[in-house]
Amino acid sequence: MPQPAVALGGPVPEPLRSARDLPGRMAGVLTWVWEETVLPEWPRRRRILGADAVARTARLGRAGWAAALDELPPGRMRRLGDGRPRVNARPYPPRPTDGGRLLFVPVTPATGWVSWEGVERFAVVYPCAGVLADASGPVVPRALGALLGPARADVLVRLENPLSTSQLVALTGQGLGSVGRHLKVLREAGLVRRGRAGRSVLYAWTEAGAVLVRARCIQAQDVRARGAGT
Repeated sequence: MPQPAVALGGPVPEPLRSARDLPGRMAGVLTWVWEETVLPEWPRRRRILGADAVARTARLGRAGWAAALDELPPGRMRRLGDGRPRVNARPYPPRPTDGGRLLFVPVTPATGWVSWEGVERFAVVYPCAGVLADASGPVVPRALGALLGPARADVLVRLENPLSTSQLVALTGQGLGSVGRHLKVLREAGLVRRGRAGRSVLYAWTEAGAVLVRARCIQAQDVRARGAGT
């Protein structure tokens, strides 16, 4: 049976049967989609996806499946017991996943779905959410960037919520060594504290760090307001 018929699971429509060089044309369409719609945004999206994967893995290690699946679309995914996940509230008959591979696939659009191939592979596709969904991060005040350096200030302003080194690498796009050095300097300056949550080491503002960042943000807002009033 021709490959298009196998893919469609039935007769091939006439436009597809008579088309010349169908594989080449399809490859051209996919190339255009990648180059024009995905590639320009891919570095930002990749940081978001990497940060979300790190965050979910850390949550799984700290608190187990119940926490890792908490509020994970589609539907409101929850654990039923005995390792059985429920992915939506619809009255579908249960689909056993014993012996199969269950994949979690983060995506940047705000949508989610499930897919499977026989009884061997299953996937839960879910949107990235929360602080990790905003890869651009908070704006670094110019004065804070001048004081600490733009890269180090970028690390500091993100730590209002506790993050691990791996999450900071994924969010900032900086190398692991660079992020580690910035965290060391910030800790020695008393601006960042370090704590352990299960197997993860998380960093967050100290009181001094919070005061510094918020003061600089307020100063930047005042400067912009005065500029708008002139």
